[in-house]
Amino acid sequence: MYAFEPSDEQKMLIDAIQRYSTNDLRPAAHEADETSQLPEDLVEKGWELGVLQASIPEEYGGFGDHSAVTGVLAAEELAWGDLAGAFAVLTPGLFALPILLSGSEEQKENFLPRVIEAEWKPYTAALIEPRFDFDPNDLETVASENNDGYLLNGEKVFVPYAADSEALLVYAQLNGKTQGFIVPGDTDGLIVGDRQALMGINAFPLFKINLNDVRIPKQNRLGDQSSQGINAIIDASRVAIAAMGVGLSRAAFEYSREYAKDREVFGVKVAQKQAIAFLIADMAIEIEAIRLLTWEAAWMIDEGKEEASKYAYLAYTGAMDMAMMVTDRAVQILGGHGYIREHPVEMWMRCGRGIATFTGLALV
Repeated sequence: MYAFEPSDEQKMLIDAIQRYSTNDLRPAAHEADETSQLPEDLVEKGWELGVLQASIPEEYGGFGDHSAVTGVLAAEELAWGDLAGAFAVLTPGLFALPILLSGSEEQKENFLPRVIEAEWKPYTAALIEPRFDFDPNDLETVASENNDGYLLNGEKVFVPYAADSEALLVYAQLNGKTQGFIVPGDTDGLIVGDRQALMGINAFPLFKINLNDVRIPKQNRLGDQSSQGINAIIDASRVAIAAMGVGLSRAAFEYSREYAKDREVFGVKVAQKQAIAFLIADMAIEIEAIRLLTWEAAWMIDEGKEEASKYAYLAYTGAMDMAMMVTDRAVQILGGHGYIREHPVEMWMRCGRGIATFTGLALV
């Protein structure tokens, strides 16, 4: 049975992230959303907290061991500060963690220190495709064997920092199975399109890319070529997004609850109105339910349980509905003020709508 008491190392990491989210991410979130730009020093400060570094063993440049439980605790606190900023800080993990989980020893030694031992750099990944029925196990991007390497062809969307990427991990179908391929950012045939304009997370740069006969050597195919290797990556992404949905929802819940306790209407505090009190109670219940489910899924991943994939999926799909419900109710509780941009609940609602879309944008 998993425990509810974090270790001393986890406590130290979470305390540091809470300070960063409170003092840096949250105060910068509104302007970053309005200008569609995250300050570089803000992202670098979050990178220096060592969230990813704590998941990478010392022999590859990190200072810890991979733990999905630690990852979801960190992701929740980052998203409480700002979802766009959380995604940005965690972006290099999209490249590094799959190599750690599924790469060959040669790939780990070659690529992981490049990511971990320097300042934040735009290492990223390309998974999502422009299809309403997108399925990570049934991709339209294809890889074909060609002499001593592979040719990649297809189209991807929602690729973080693609315009400036040092390298990308591109997922494609090879012989009916999803595989990962390491692609340097300056590879011929890799065409980066315009930055995508979205409803939420406006400060987080996402791009379309096209792969036109992108040629890579055979050693750039992820070492673990089994379906289990890819499923481990998908599970890590699902629990990450679920945790971020919890953090975002917690932010909206706490803000709207405090507003309702302070705001008077016709001489009565808004929170004392029964209908509002019931809304707040339901929000708290849903947040705690999905948080516990996310923790359990992360624990199952760490323990190698057979049902880990099932619980990761349940946590993710539950977080979709929970985030939309909580952020929508936060706007309702503020009434007309909820629709005004000077209050953050409208931004959180726009971001909450995207939880259903963001698989593949974060891993823990």
